[in-house]
Amino acid sequence: MCGIFGILARKGSTLGAVRAGALLARLYELSESRGKESAGLHVYLPESGRAWTLKGAQRATDLLAAPGYSALLGGPVREALSALPARSGEAVALLAHSRLVTNGTAELPQNNQPVRSGHVSMIHNGICVNVDALWQRHPELRRAAEVDTEVMAAIIDAAQARGETAAAATRTMFAQLRGAASVAWVHDAGAAVTLATNTGDLYVGEHLDEGFLVFASERYILETAARETIGGTIGGTLSTIPAQWLRPGHGLTFDLLGSGAAQRFELGGPAGGRDGRGPSEASAVRAASVVSAASGHAIAPAGRATVHHDAVSGTLRPPAVLARDADESLLRYGEARLRALKRCTRCILPETFPFIAFDAAGVCNYCASYRTRYAHMHPVESKQAFIRSLEKYRRAGGAEREPDVLVAFSGGRDSSYGLHLIKKEFGLKPVTFTYDWGMVTDLARRNVARICGQLGIQNILVSADIAAKRENIRLNVAAWLKKPDLGLVPLFMAGDKHFFRVVNQLKRQTGIALDLWCANPLENTDFKSGFCGVPPDFGKKRVDYLSFTRKVKLASHFGWHFLRNPAYLNRSLADTLGAFTAYYVEPRRDFFFIFDHFIWNEDEVNRCLLGEYDWEIAPDSPSTWRIGDGTAPFYNYIYLTARGFSEFDTFRSNQIREGHITREHALEAVLVENRPRAQTLRWYLETIGLPFNDVVRRVNELDTLGLHR
Repeated sequence: MCGIFGILARKGSTLGAVRAGALLARLYELSESRGKESAGLHVYLPESGRAWTLKGAQRATDLLAAPGYSALLGGPVREALSALPARSGEAVALLAHSRLVTNGTAELPQNNQPVRSGHVSMIHNGICVNVDALWQRHPELRRAAEVDTEVMAAIIDAAQARGETAAAATRTMFAQLRGAASVAWVHDAGAAVTLATNTGDLYVGEHLDEGFLVFASERYILETAARETIGGTIGGTLSTIPAQWLRPGHGLTFDLLGSGAAQRFELGGPAGGRDGRGPSEASAVRAASVVSAASGHAIAPAGRATVHHDAVSGTLRPPAVLARDADESLLRYGEARLRALKRCTRCILPETFPFIAFDAAGVCNYCASYRTRYAHMHPVESKQAFIRSLEKYRRAGGAEREPDVLVAFSGGRDSSYGLHLIKKEFGLKPVTFTYDWGMVTDLARRNVARICGQLGIQNILVSADIAAKRENIRLNVAAWLKKPDLGLVPLFMAGDKHFFRVVNQLKRQTGIALDLWCANPLENTDFKSGFCGVPPDFGKKRVDYLSFTRKVKLASHFGWHFLRNPAYLNRSLADTLGAFTAYYVEPRRDFFFIFDHFIWNEDEVNRCLLGEYDWEIAPDSPSTWRIGDGTAPFYNYIYLTARGFSEFDTFRSNQIREGHITREHALEAVLVENRPRAQTLRWYLETIGLPFNDVVRRVNELDTLGLHR
């Protein structure tokens, strides 16, 4: 979920301080795309046993401008890498990190990376989903932070203290970990740096002649930084060894005081014991009397209080007040009146649905015009035909080949199940990408880690400026509350729609032609544009399609309301326009929704995820759908309050039409699924900085039909 990268230079390396500094700075700049909430650096000089750690709740480019960074790069690092006539350069390890916050707030220095436990300093990309269980399993280990990386470093430190080699200690840790992890770590009484991954989110470039190794979370980051700063890609003009993918389930140790290539090992080998000592492993864990790391120099951002804006008055309120004041009893849910709504006699869409009409038998026009998707499909043949159609995208190289398909991965139900199919049934080698715009919940991130870790699949995280995105959401929700209009509710999710631009960018960077998406066609929610006066398109072939005339009508509705409510003309406008063009204009080539080509079945999906992957569900919802999107509980509460239905009603109605469930089952299901999700609603409003009570009261005023009184 983050970016890890670094430079390892052996004693006598000819890399030099100037090139090392330029290379490290470029790695920081490129890796910031993977996380902008904190950054850090660990510098280790094994010959003297000295070490320094700098970290803080600031983006990578801000860390580069910090005085402490300049002092460290211009002092110990420059001295170590500057070869003089009388001496050769000293060995140095530079382990760096650009973080997307998951476990543990970035405002506490101990939660930021690099993380230290005992004698081990570590940087980590991914999420350990069993972190609490590991601390309980190891009561002898000391916990000082919330971040999951700490327990991983602690387990390795304990294993090294027992005499395990770096490779064996790494295996010991990975054997106990559940989730995704790509790590680099060093022991302050050793001479080796260890890299390892269970997902393949690590690339290394080793220059034997000049005595250094560079690593990064993505090939593009590694090669671009090398090309732009030291004269060519690793493996190009500077090296005889190309940039190499550290495949899932593998690691390597780089001996800073030795010679020769890095020593590779598999994570599936013996978990404990003393196998495989490298050239200098005899001294890798030296006596405790060696000068220990002088770590702990934390660079914190300038002291400024976080403030939140009141949705109505605009007054500034601290987050603690928002949380303390939240009154969940304000949430309304009138089940009896919802049951009494006139609904289609075939599906469960109510009379309050946009553009709905009923015939003499009470059947709605949505049912009458519905084009059955799955009735004509053979459960086996249709899937196999689709898989065969993708053969032309498969890269050569057998089991050792690099990925041949990009898969959009939100951590939600359908993308998780789709990834399972693409890897296990399609036989393709996927690399996933997640566009984190600030409303991807920690639950979704943990499920990304579960699936990628268990399947051994890379996850390229593209992180937006999350603070800016959340501020955009706050501004638009606050503007909407002034003059609510159901057609403008999708504006709250505009920041997410840039993912279509992101996938095209990643295709250029990786050279992968094919991208697969796992959206379920039964999730079609045309009613959202229906509230803008856009009639349903019963003949559309793809869930994301909107005809030109409908796009114009949609844009006109938004434009008219923007003029009526100047509060929408705020700093988010450019982001909103970019989202519209990304979603509706960005070209899509070699692009497929997989569930348009074979049958999607909810029971099968749930059995797979809950049975094979221990997939996590939300504590405030009985459904496995829409639980990874922090915005969904809010907009569904708005629709339910104003018109008595939500996305669940449309989804269940489509299941009825496909013959997957009965009308009676669907109605009972939505009456449970539509209950307000208080816990996630609180998280959402606190996260964007709006007061729960004021917002809920304002939304409750939309109940002009008396549905929830």
